[in-house]
Amino acid sequence: MTAETTVNNESSERIRHRKMRLMKDVLAKHAVTIGGGSVILAIALIFFYLFYVVAPLFKGAEIEHVASYSHADEHGKDTLHLAMEEQAEIGVRFTRSGYAEFYRLNDGALLKSETIVLPAGAEVSSFAATDGGDLVVYGLSNGEAVIAKHQYKVTFPDDKRKITPHIVYPFGDEPLVIDDEGDIITSISFQNGEEEATIAASTNDGRLLMTHLIKEESMMDEGVFELEQENLTLNYDTSLLQYLLVGQEQDKLYAIDSVGELTYFNIIDKEEPELAQRLRIVGQDREVTSAVFLTGGISLLVGDSSGQVSQWFPVRDQQNNRKLTLIRSFAEQDKPIDQIAIELGRKGFVAADREGNVGLYHSTAQRTLLVEPLADSAVKEIALSPRANAMWFEDRNGELQFWKIHNEHPEVSWSSLWGKVWYESYEEPDYTWQSSSSSSDFEPKYSLVPISFGTLKAAFYAMLVAMPLAILGAIYTAYFMAPRMRNIVKPSIEIMEALPTVILGFLAGLWLAPFIEKHLPGIFIMLVLVPVAIILAAFVWQFAPRKLRHAIPEGWEAALLLPVIVLALWVSFSSSNGIETAWFGGDMRYYLSNELGIDFDQRNAMVVGLAMGFAVIPTIFSIAEDAVFGVPRHLSHGSLALGATPWQTMWRVVLLTASPGIFSAIMIGLGRAVGETMIVLMATGNTPVMDMSIFQGLRTLSANIAVEMPESEVASTHYRILFLAALVLFAFTFFFNTLAEVVRQRLRKKYSSL
Repeated sequence: MTAETTVNNESSERIRHRKMRLMKDVLAKHAVTIGGGSVILAIALIFFYLFYVVAPLFKGAEIEHVASYSHADEHGKDTLHLAMEEQAEIGVRFTRSGYAEFYRLNDGALLKSETIVLPAGAEVSSFAATDGGDLVVYGLSNGEAVIAKHQYKVTFPDDKRKITPHIVYPFGDEPLVIDDEGDIITSISFQNGEEEATIAASTNDGRLLMTHLIKEESMMDEGVFELEQENLTLNYDTSLLQYLLVGQEQDKLYAIDSVGELTYFNIIDKEEPELAQRLRIVGQDREVTSAVFLTGGISLLVGDSSGQVSQWFPVRDQQNNRKLTLIRSFAEQDKPIDQIAIELGRKGFVAADREGNVGLYHSTAQRTLLVEPLADSAVKEIALSPRANAMWFEDRNGELQFWKIHNEHPEVSWSSLWGKVWYESYEEPDYTWQSSSSSSDFEPKYSLVPISFGTLKAAFYAMLVAMPLAILGAIYTAYFMAPRMRNIVKPSIEIMEALPTVILGFLAGLWLAPFIEKHLPGIFIMLVLVPVAIILAAFVWQFAPRKLRHAIPEGWEAALLLPVIVLALWVSFSSSNGIETAWFGGDMRYYLSNELGIDFDQRNAMVVGLAMGFAVIPTIFSIAEDAVFGVPRHLSHGSLALGATPWQTMWRVVLLTASPGIFSAIMIGLGRAVGETMIVLMATGNTPVMDMSIFQGLRTLSANIAVEMPESEVASTHYRILFLAALVLFAFTFFFNTLAEVVRQRLRKKYSSL
């Protein structure tokens, strides 16, 4: 009875044990499934979040009609200029009869009307506004000019914003004498700076005049300045003059005649202006119908009778002379372009043609955002708000229209991100990343090509260092090394992976980079001498006395190479200064730059290759060593039993069987190198240049994100492009990992029969 009970009890325990084990297996299976699914879900969510932030970059522009109304009739319909204040709540209309009318833009209510102070008996004969739009100049029939400025005072009575417009005269109430002979000013242009101002004007008798105003601040009254005026006559016949434009920097003057010929004057030296160039800017069968400077005063926008808008700016030729050059054209409209208005903070503009179609463009991105018919007749005057979020124009029928613009990211296009772009003041199209500047009229340069190139370049040089050392070291450690020595070497290398990369970057930037610069010849000697020394040591070891060779336990021979390597390193760096003095004139860096034309940056790709290679070695070594060590012993023993040497067995059996794991190690190491941030951030100088030279620096996607994300405005174009860079980096790593898995599976299938 007792025996039966024991048997039954044992059977019950076994049943419970099996049930418990089965339950644990089921729980483990579900836990692994849930964990794997969670990882996939997390990666998918990361991807969709990046895409969510990036998607608005590629959204087109939209416009929304707000109001249409007629202007006040008491001052006539002779509108000369329209402008808006920053909030796009109030607009001003300047008339030929000498009035400035301020309107509430949402409903067209006339808020205020001011008379421009003009000399008695003088009539308005010409008009111009500065690129910023807040200063206007009236050219008069008596050879004088009046400069006025529309200003807006913001107050908050009862906690409500109130904008009060008014007209001021920053150059005094008295008109400026432009023509001493008192002839009619038929065309005028004006630009203002902190210390000087320049006025160009043409007269009715065909003369081209230039007035240079030098501001001298009063010693008695702060903010008040006196003017020193210099008048000059330029050698140019204005009988056919159609447009007169002074550059924002007051360094150039363009005169465009009615047959489409532009005359370019260099007016940097105001006392002796130089004729720089004459050229035709439209085809023989076309006429110039509008011309303005793009924001910044470098580029000239020219609209012609065919509906095309072309962009020109000066480019240095082989003789180092600046020549006006056609950069790009926009031909989406087919009627004469009568009006062009520019965005004040970006390189965008609107163009209105003779049939009332209005196009919204961005020059740098060479992007046409929209072209829509907004008026029943030709647009007479058009204005963009300072924030480029509103548009106000008047058509030939005297109707004023106010529109809201939704155009957040016009700077982005496929060509601006991935193609060569001809930026202002550049000699040729180029790939450039430069996201910010101290200037408000800066042209952003958002090419992802240099930083993507830098990512691949850093990974290439890191893998060039890491792959041979890690893989060969893994093969030797797993197959040839003694077990006791392996138990020391493998953990020692793997523990290197725990070293923070910020420490490696710190050491690379502050110690390794100066060391390489100081011992540059020694680095190249080391790359040759160390492998040669190892090979010679192995060769000499074969002829060592048998007693000595047998005294070293099998698998410990590699330890004998340590003094050989140390000696080779000592010889390399000890001879560095002598070789540099004998062969490179005492300075190899100077020799590379001046004799070979190879620029040398202290923090360069060589530093990154060594430092990041050191960081990647443990990853590749550990996975590859496990793959080689995991090859079944019966395969190698069988090969050796059939007469193959250990080397033949390793090469033809072990490596082939371990190849899926070795390839996975390489691709995981490459993924680590592509995503590395701190080492490249601290050891490269962060220069986004496209140069494969090992002596040049670089900037990677990850380092660029780390550097610029803290200073980017949330939801701005810069902010979203940084997220796009993260998406590109995500795509890089996804591609490499997918490729690694595909190749690994094929290798496993191919060599699984061994």
